[in-house]
Amino acid sequence: MDLKQLYQDIILEHGKSPRNFGKCKQHTHEAKGYNPLCGDKVQVFLKLDKEKKVEEITFEGSGCAISIASTSIMTELVTGKSLESANKIIFNFFDMIKNTEKIKTDELDEDQKTKIMSLSGV
Repeated sequence: MDLKQLYQDIILEHGKSPRNFGKCKQHTHEAKGYNPLCGDKVQVFLKLDKEKKVEEITFEGSGCAISIASTSIMTELVTGKSLESANKIIFNFFDMIKNTEKIKTDELDEDQKTKIMSLSGV
């Protein structure tokens, strides 16, 4: 299987069966996102533990497969990470989609990098 096909498969899988969908109980933070150009709406719920690690992160919303897949992938990748690590992953993701095709971070293993890089071409 070539890399492009693998990336498409990851996006389709997360788009059809998003991980961590729903509202987590006792969340400590939440954020909403809305793209008026396409109508995508996402609300993220975050629960940090006492050490400021991501104990749970979930989301609700509607949108295209890419919007849902990217949110689903994000929830998987930052769960269990410190708030600092999660922020590094997010900023590296933004750098990847704006400037490069590869994510540059030590916060993720190779499988996790492959998963997030599936969004580099969209």
